[in-house]
This record gives sequence, structure tokens and C-alpha cells, in this order.
Amino acid sequence: MGRVAFIWDLEVDPDGNYWHICVEGHGVTREEVEEVVTGNYQIATQSRSSGQPEAFGWTASGKFLTVVFEQVSDDPLTVYPITAYEVPPPSPRKRRKR
Repeated sequence: MGRVAFIWDLEVDPDGNYWHICVEGHGVTREEVEEVVTGNYQIATQSRSSGQPEAFGWTASGKFLTVVFEQVSDDPLTVYPITAYEVPPPSPRKRRKR
């Protein structure tokens, strides 16, 4: 996957995405959000609640996150993170008996 550019509101803006994701208790850093989206952008699904793209993935710190974002531009690929939080990791698929 190529480079993904991120749009973050000012860290002091209580109505912005940085404040919502990183300050209000989601326990997620900007770096973790960017890591999950960059690594899982191509397999992002659609959020059932908002209809926006949603990426799931592991962070280097060992968290499994979901990140809902808006795709702002294709060229260059630019996204605006809407929300991000830790979720339970997917359970391993059960093997079929043969």
C-alpha cells in the first residue's frame, strides 16, 4: 500500500477528531490510528452504523483497533479519521474436520 495522508484537527479543538479519538478516553494514539489505516486500507469494510470505511488491525503496541474514517481524496490518498477504539480481536476460524 502506498502512502496515506491523514487530516487531523488541532489537538486543542475539543470538537475535532484528535480530541475525540486521543483525548476523550478511547486510549488510542494518533500513531496507532495511522498504523491501522495504512496497513489495512485495502481491506477496509463499511461501518454498519455510519456507512463510512472502517479498518481493523493490530498495532505495534498489541492493541486490536477499529478505525472509522472518511476518504477525502484519491490522489493523493487522504483520509479523515472519525473514530477509533479497541475491539475484541476476531476469533480464529475453526478448522473443519475432514
